[in-house]
Amino acid sequence: MRITIKYFGLIAEVTQCEEETIQFSGHLISEVLEILHSKYTELKNKNFQVAQNQELVFLETRVTGQELALLPPFAGG
Repeated sequence: MRITIKYFGLIAEVTQCEEETIQFSGHLISEVLEILHSKYTELKNKNFQVAQNQELVFLETRVTGQELALLPPFAGG
């Protein structure tokens, strides 16, 4: 399956792109992150949340959508 991954804020700075599409044959969000951590090793040191189809998800969540977003912490106010 092809997944579009969107990067925001400091995560986009690490990846040097705002969006990319990858081929994925796994099942879990954690497996997607393994791929991204091997491609962008600096991501391992960053704090972020993952959204699938615009809903926050956990690492154990099955990949069911075609769009993921990596979201840095939000500043409150």
